[in-house]
Amino acid sequence: MSENREEINAADDKEIATLAGGCFWCLEAIFNELKGVEQVRSGYTGGTEENPSYHDVCTGATGHAEAIQLFFNSKLISFRELLDVFFSIHDPTTLNRQGADVGTQYRSAIFYHNDRQKEIAEQLIEEMNAANIWSSPIVTEVTSFGHFYPAEDYHQQYFKRNSDQTYCHVVIEPKLENFRRLHKTSLK
Repeated sequence: MSENREEINAADDKEIATLAGGCFWCLEAIFNELKGVEQVRSGYTGGTEENPSYHDVCTGATGHAEAIQLFFNSKLISFRELLDVFFSIHDPTTLNRQGADVGTQYRSAIFYHNDRQKEIAEQLIEEMNAANIWSSPIVTEVTSFGHFYPAEDYHQQYFKRNSDQTYCHVVIEPKLENFRRLHKTSLK
């Protein structure tokens, strides 16, 4: 089932963002700690198959990316600030890859919900490329949002519910520590 902003919350200061940057467990854990973010869901977007399963997406054949959809209060955090965090927590210069995760399902992407989000994303990418922040150009896809399919229940709040798992210790915790160090003033 896809949801749009109007179905979630009609309040003027509530917005939605949909981002992909590798494993959705990492993104979800980080954005859950960000001031102004009210809810984060892991799921799949950007592909053609309706109601895909995790197994389907892992094959790379659906065209979907592992993504998060987050609901935020724009009076507390702007879309630009969300993207600043997004670009600081993953490598936007590797095509269809984040660390050991390889495939289109792990691509870096911003699925914009309106023209303003598209403009902000494209401008930020242009600024970052001009500043040569990375040694390679940013390959983050900026594309119109279509449908978001929430991941299975066991993927939701994965780090919070499974922090004792090896993957959480080895991959998610170091990313969280780096995020907390870089964005101290933005934490809940």
